[in-house]
Amino acid sequence: MDRRAGGDAVTTLALSAVTVARRGVELLTDVSLTLTAGELVVLVGPNGAGKSTLLRAALGLVRLARGRVTLDDREATSLSPRERAARVAWLPQTSGVSEPLTVADHVAAARFRFGENEVRARQGAARALAQVDATPLASRPLASLSGGERQRVALAAVLAQEAPLLLLDEPANHLDPRQRRETFLLVARLARAGRGILCVTHDIGVLAGLPAEGSTRVVGLRGGRVAFDLALDSPALTGHLGELFELRLSLAEHEGERALVTWWTQPEAGEPPCA
Repeated sequence: MDRRAGGDAVTTLALSAVTVARRGVELLTDVSLTLTAGELVVLVGPNGAGKSTLLRAALGLVRLARGRVTLDDREATSLSPRERAARVAWLPQTSGVSEPLTVADHVAAARFRFGENEVRARQGAARALAQVDATPLASRPLASLSGGERQRVALAAVLAQEAPLLLLDEPANHLDPRQRRETFLLVARLARAGRGILCVTHDIGVLAGLPAEGSTRVVGLRGGRVAFDLALDSPALTGHLGELFELRLSLAEHEGERALVTWWTQPEAGEPPCA
């Protein structure tokens, strides 16, 4: 059996025809998606498309109207918190942590599934903080951190869990352009090292900067439905992204670097600027 990420069996996440409804309105409709070791799946879509709901459904945190979510062929809702933590780690958009903890304490606590002593927990926390270049923050109180620093620490806590699958909801929130690029390069490296990663982002510009090698897919979500599921290097991707966001996009290259370029058009006479 292939084993990675702290000795746990490689995990497969599968959403099969998942529908989630709230107050009679479907937030997701017949969504099917798989994620396994070594894959990076980037989930994109306009506001309200259902991206965060999809992550919560994958974790078994929302009731399904129809369909199934399984982790290693087990229903996600049947897993205990410790069993789920051994398979999948989740980075929500906002952490909501308010306890008076230091950064090191907070990241060490994310390793609860191991049942290890404090020394080992702190060693694991130190490794995770180093991965996101946040070692100097270890002794700082959480309450003293900026938004960008909090985001890096939240990502470190996810990595400290050492789960084979990572579900990341806007991992580069509040980060400056350099840190945003480094975060997504780290995500790509983790996938190449064997993690399965499902990553939500609004910043489609980062797609052009992801390494071409590896198993990377881009899934577009619109109105709670999968609009497309394409390999990162698919020639059709740019066109599908433009249609998804109702933008004119093109892929440009300069000195070995690639970028997605947005072409802005002036509104016609009498048309509101932000129609």
